[in-house]
Amino acid sequence: MPSWSSSSSALTAPNLRLRTLRIWSSKDYAIAAFIFLILFSLLLFSHLDSRYDSQPHHSKLVPLTLLRNANQTRALCLDGSAPGYHFQSGFGSGSRNWLIHIEGGGWCNSIPSCYQRKFTHLGSSDHMEKLIPFSGILSSDPAQNPDFFNWNKVKIRYCDGASFAGHPESERGSGLFFRGQVIWEAIMDELLSTGLSNAKQALLSGCSAGGLATLIHCDSFRQVLPKEATVKCLADAGFFLDEKDISGNSTMRSFYHDVAQLQGLAKSLHKDCIAKMEPSKCLFPSEIAKNIKTPLFLVHPAYDFWQIRNILVPQGSDPDGHWQRCRLDIRSCNANMIDKLDNLECCRY
Repeated sequence: MPSWSSSSSALTAPNLRLRTLRIWSSKDYAIAAFIFLILFSLLLFSHLDSRYDSQPHHSKLVPLTLLRNANQTRALCLDGSAPGYHFQSGFGSGSRNWLIHIEGGGWCNSIPSCYQRKFTHLGSSDHMEKLIPFSGILSSDPAQNPDFFNWNKVKIRYCDGASFAGHPESERGSGLFFRGQVIWEAIMDELLSTGLSNAKQALLSGCSAGGLATLIHCDSFRQVLPKEATVKCLADAGFFLDEKDISGNSTMRSFYHDVAQLQGLAKSLHKDCIAKMEPSKCLFPSEIAKNIKTPLFLVHPAYDFWQIRNILVPQGSDPDGHWQRCRLDIRSCNANMIDKLDNLECCRY
């Protein structure tokens, strides 16, 4: 007959084994639960990522693509960096349709002003955003952009300072690269190899200085695409006026003259126009549009605040400050000022 102590020992051993078993079961359960949670999370995020990638989303950021072989093609921004663009693939019924949009950002008309630009995104890809959202005409949201949401969409970044029309012969040891026309041709070549050469429909668009670039390159864009493709151009806020300001000076014509001379724009403008007048005159949309054969759309506000501030009432044209409030805010213009603006802006179209 076992002693009490041995009996106690016999009862204690199974209890110890039971406690040990229970402790390990808890650990195993915790580990298993943790692993399950990780796997479930990975599966969930993977599923969400695949849905995000396969279905275009209006808030998806589009990466910057630098032009391949930029050094070989000599297609360089003002500072010598490679130019770039943002590309988003089309899908569904829009897989063979292309929308090319040219970024705007004014011009530089002198060595110092171009030199300043090369330290910004308007003169160097080193300063461009690497990821940007596509919105408006570039949006992939059908509610916001029902006509082009599923097209192949490209935003060409602007880094030459002359609406993609400059030529390297004008550099003359300035330390700057005037390669706008070369950039345009190189980007077109790269996009053609990416699928643009099979386009069924294509729209070239641009805003402000990009709108002027759209006008300059509209017909050449048509020429590189298939003959059976439907091709059109859209210039948004790019119809700049060849008008005298309120003091009687041709401020914008003088500015365009400097831009054209600095970067040798004559070679990018229509030869028939150049044969009849100086290049600065041929840089105005009113002259460019006369020779465009491709279907063209012009979109412009009735009162363009940039043109009011820089063409009609530029700095120095109003020494007494009568127009100061009006040039900054159209709602502050009196009836006489509105009449004068109407008379000037009537010539836009």
